[in-house]
Amino acid sequence: MKVLVFAAHPDDEVLGMGGTLCLHAAEQGDKVRVVCVTDGSSSQYPGNEEVRERKNDEAQQAARVLGVEDYVHLDLPDMRLDTLAHVDLNRVVEQHVHEVGPEVVYTPHPDVNLDHRALFDSVAVAARPTPGQPVRRLLTYAPTSSTEWTPAATNWFVPNWFVDVTATIERKLEAFACFETERRDYPHPRSDRALRAHAEFYGATVGCEYAEPFVLVRNIEHV
Repeated sequence: MKVLVFAAHPDDEVLGMGGTLCLHAAEQGDKVRVVCVTDGSSSQYPGNEEVRERKNDEAQQAARVLGVEDYVHLDLPDMRLDTLAHVDLNRVVEQHVHEVGPEVVYTPHPDVNLDHRALFDSVAVAARPTPGQPVRRLLTYAPTSSTEWTPAATNWFVPNWFVDVTATIERKLEAFACFETERRDYPHPRSDRALRAHAEFYGATVGCEYAEPFVLVRNIEHV
């Protein structure tokens, strides 16, 4: 299976779906590409190339922990994707959909973070169900410290698809440990304890030890 995962920022995909990503890449042997579309640092650390390189290195290292070999880090402006013309971001996303030809696409949920919303809109365009479209399944994931802070009236995250990540939760936590620039102390949601609790909660809701939640946007099956 060909899988394409979009992230707005380095660590989005690990926070939101690191266990599932590891299942695809390391456990099931799927062909996986992760595309992080922003530089990940220019808003927080303007002009600091050292931090930018460090965050890129952390993301590459985390990808390797999860078994992902094809990790692409682009340089669109961090926390400013909403300032780009929609068609320009569409073009970037469509390029990777065309190159990979994925059957499954994951993207951040359009939550309180405007970068996540802009990216979702462009992924929705690139994965629209036109004749010949390779994308059969489109899902959104929930980067912690973003999606749970979203007001109910603004694209509230209501998962309807769950993945049992009991076998890969430790790899997810190991991957997140690579992000020294992003880790925080508990009870911040970007902490090991909070990530484990998050997976434990969703696991308990669907009858397994650990799970990751998703919103299924569309699924097309041949029966």
